[in-house]
Amino acid sequence: MNVRRRRHPKEPDSQTRVREMLNYFAAALPAETSAGARMLALQCALRMNISAQARLSFGVLRSLRLETAAGAWCELRGAGLIRTLPSDERAVVVQILDAGLLTQHPARPDRLRAADWAMRGLCPARTGSTPPLQLAALFAIAWTDRGTGQGTTEMDQMARECGSPIAALPPLLNQLVTARVLTTWQAVREDGELSWHIGPNGCYHHSGSEIL
Repeated sequence: MNVRRRRHPKEPDSQTRVREMLNYFAAALPAETSAGARMLALQCALRMNISAQARLSFGVLRSLRLETAAGAWCELRGAGLIRTLPSDERAVVVQILDAGLLTQHPARPDRLRAADWAMRGLCPARTGSTPPLQLAALFAIAWTDRGTGQGTTEMDQMARECGSPIAALPPLLNQLVTARVLTTWQAVREDGELSWHIGPNGCYHHSGSEIL
């Protein structure tokens, strides 16, 4: 009897892959690109097939709270990232045009696993329906050490990858604490370092925030 071998995911893992893609789009997309457009770009890149086409079902878009995000799709078309293809009643289909993404070689099952990881990482039930808040949650989770629950980065890096001005980060981080995604966060103004703590699944109680 033939026994089908179980496929083992290749490196990097889903968390690292999402972190790399957020960083890629920080450079590839215009700085003013909205959080909603960045989340769509991430999902398109992770879900594209061998022909560089991506199909996002309306179920996926509802999970992202982006089922009516016509403006976000326009941003991606204007940035030259995608071209919209004829779609059906169940999905939006796009052609990826970014040459840098076309050189990516991770196996599609691993990329699809990362796309699912990113959707679950958004914690929509806890972070509300605004794309900036959801993307901030995803960024924090992607940059958190799973062993310690501690995350660190530079404030300007989070601003670039979330498409937000630095001044908008404290309100977003406070909302993540209120939503119990983060337990605490702090920023050191002198060196621009940002740190936070996140519990399992982001389900921790409000512990306040502080700028040092």
